[in-house]
Order: sequence, then structure tokens, then C-alpha cells
Amino acid sequence: MRYAAFIVGFVALTAPAHAEPRSAYVTMVLQAFAAKVECPGTDVAYQDLVQKAQYFLKEAATTEKVRKAIAYMHTGGKMGERQDDDLMSEVAMATKSTDLDQNRLGMTSWCETQKTRLAGFIRTKN
Repeated sequence: MRYAAFIVGFVALTAPAHAEPRSAYVTMVLQAFAAKVECPGTDVAYQDLVQKAQYFLKEAATTEKVRKAIAYMHTGGKMGERQDDDLMSEVAMATKSTDLDQNRLGMTSWCETQKTRLAGFIRTKN
């Protein structure tokens, strides 16, 4: 039985890498928009987020769906649009993990961390 579990795990690790999970992308988009709101002088490089979605997820409309889901959840339904339940759950989890990071690091440190972590997806406002 252990041998079977080992084989399954080994096959999973050696299988060719496919697209990143959508939840990782959702977290990145949420953090980019959070940085825009929370970190003075920061803006989102929206087109770069779209290109990353197309490259890694092979879905052109993903960025807009994620943006609408984030807006819907963070405005209590006043903006954006409700998306499928899986995406809304991913946004909720990304929100919770981002809130925890912000509280753990403090907002100033979190903003500095995002500048390097999200380089190319956020930029300094002109």
C-alpha cells in the first residue's frame, strides 16, 4: 500500500508542469489590487496581468473574471459581478491570506514586500 502511494506521489512530481493553479493567479491579482489601494503611489499594470493569465492559464478572460469577482466581494456586491462558486471561494481564500500577511508584516513592510514580489504587475504612479 505504501509502495502504491509512493508511486502516485512520484508520478505527480515527475509529470510535466502544466499551468499554475488558478488560485495562485487569483491571489496575485488580489494582492496587486490591494497594493494599489493600500500602498501610496502604487498602480496596477493591468495588461501585464492579462498576459500572465494568457501565458500560464491559457484563458484570455481570466483576469477580467477575477477582477469582477474581487470587486463584487470587496464592495458587498455594489461593483463587479458574482462569478462561479469556485472562483468566489478562491477570492475569499486569497483575501484571508492577504489580510493575514498584512497583519503579520504590518502595512509598510507588506507594501515593500509586494514591490519586489509583484514586480512587473505593479508600478509606481506617475
